[in-house]
Amino acid sequence: MSESEFGQRRKSAILAISCMGVFVVGLDNTIINLALPSIGRELQASVSNLQWVIDAYTVVLASLLLLAGSVGDRIGRKRVFRTGLVLFGLGSLLCSIAPSIQLLIVFRMLQAVGGSMLNPSSVSIITNTFRERGERARAIGIWGSVAGLSWALGPVLGGLLVDVAGWRSVFWINTPIALVAVVLVARFVPESRADRPRSLDPIGQLLVIALLATVTYAIIEAPQLGIRSPWIIGCAVVAVVSAIAFVRYEKRTNEPLLNMGFFASAPFSGAALIAVGSYGTVAGFLFLNALYLQETRGFSPLSAGLLTLPAAIMIALLAPMSGRVGGNHPRIPVTVGTLAMAVSSFLLAQLTEHSPLWQVTGAYAVFGLGFGFINPAITNGAVSGMPPSQAGVAAAVASAGRQVGATLGVAVLGSVVTARIVGPVSTGFVSAAHLGWLIMAAAGLGLFAVGLLTTGRWALRTVQVFDEPLTVRAE
Repeated sequence: MSESEFGQRRKSAILAISCMGVFVVGLDNTIINLALPSIGRELQASVSNLQWVIDAYTVVLASLLLLAGSVGDRIGRKRVFRTGLVLFGLGSLLCSIAPSIQLLIVFRMLQAVGGSMLNPSSVSIITNTFRERGERARAIGIWGSVAGLSWALGPVLGGLLVDVAGWRSVFWINTPIALVAVVLVARFVPESRADRPRSLDPIGQLLVIALLATVTYAIIEAPQLGIRSPWIIGCAVVAVVSAIAFVRYEKRTNEPLLNMGFFASAPFSGAALIAVGSYGTVAGFLFLNALYLQETRGFSPLSAGLLTLPAAIMIALLAPMSGRVGGNHPRIPVTVGTLAMAVSSFLLAQLTEHSPLWQVTGAYAVFGLGFGFINPAITNGAVSGMPPSQAGVAAAVASAGRQVGATLGVAVLGSVVTARIVGPVSTGFVSAAHLGWLIMAAAGLGLFAVGLLTTGRWALRTVQVFDEPLTVRAE
């Protein structure tokens, strides 16, 4: 084997290892949804408890993504990636043996700490490995496709595992993948650091955590505690103060966690907003869908997973097409994707306890069409909305926006539906869920308008405000 062939094979191995990291993180976002009814029955968990099983993971993940990227720049991307794999695998193992819903939520948070280290460090490892521009673009494209595929496969694989081996098995799958990846990282991945690592921003980081945690708590617990509860009012006050303090502090500090000037770029701001809105819709869809198919329709986890196959197939088929089309015509995947998600949500609002399966799976297929188009367009919009020197932080912000959206989607839609359920979930869910589906449809239409506004000629002209380099925090 020639030296060039050996180098290319090693690059391919590094890319595969990096994709393993993002695959388990993405998979864990969605594989658990069809396990929620089983978890609720065995651990005697309420609907709000089940919301926390999802959101404890996404809140921590969203809060730490940018910090993890800058820590990797400082102490080494390989070291952070390997540490993330160990923590993620350990958290998964502990989740699989959790004796109570409270400990399961705690162990999910440990999972998320590890997961937050995998996405930004894997992108940085790829960037450091593939130096040629075209080669790097193809590698990141593969990485993005794997991330999208993991979200699509989660419900199907989760349904199969729960049906065959119980809900704890959805966590078993992560540990061996993480262990294999740790060994491969030690063997193939070189260490790399930023030439000029930037100082950390602990104040900005704490404000982000306070903001996301209090907003999520207030939304999830309000239906039970009441909107006038001192706890809910206190969380609302802390959230507002944290948001204002974060924006003001980030504008004044020399090396901010997130440079507020980025949002002067309309394509970047549009991509960030679409990331939050679309992933909120997806997370809400997966959460409500799991309850509808199993609690209302009585399907087994495996059957419920198989019914989501039309969505998974559409995502897998259309994501590569979206990447190709969006390179030259960014408006097409954004508008088609958001409009399809709005249409599918409206179709889901028409479902009853006895809707024919062709109607159910047809709505799922349209939803998959929408998400398949929109997911690659988010990263493309964020990166194209910034100069090349800012591509890394643009991708990191897009990833954080996805996780914030997933957090808010489960919190908001889950709480809206919970507050409207009368009687048992099996009989009261459908009527209660109609408002949730309609909220998703309205969100899709709103994102369609955002897409139109932020992909035109005016929007592209706003990118020129970045002629001078801006301080960034993560790659």
